[in-house]
Amino acid sequence: MGLISGLLLFPLAPVRGVSWIAEQLMDAADGQIHDPALIRAQLSALNQEFEEGSLSLEEFEEEEERLLDRLDEAGLAPAERSRETY
Repeated sequence: MGLISGLLLFPLAPVRGVSWIAEQLMDAADGQIHDPALIRAQLSALNQEFEEGSLSLEEFEEEEERLLDRLDEAGLAPAERSRETY
């Protein structure tokens, strides 16, 4: 980036900073949503709640299906995941 383009684009620096922070937050959230260890822990907690009688069979099956779908999706590479959502 040259001196002139740097000076002309300087007013956009805060926008770029906010954009970068938003990208970092999205990457962190994506990492947590698709973390297989976290999903397995949630499945374990779901099983425990079902065994304790806190959940009905329908609620258990619905939530289990959702978590298993997320676990399957977690096996995809990030680029494949982003392609699949559009």
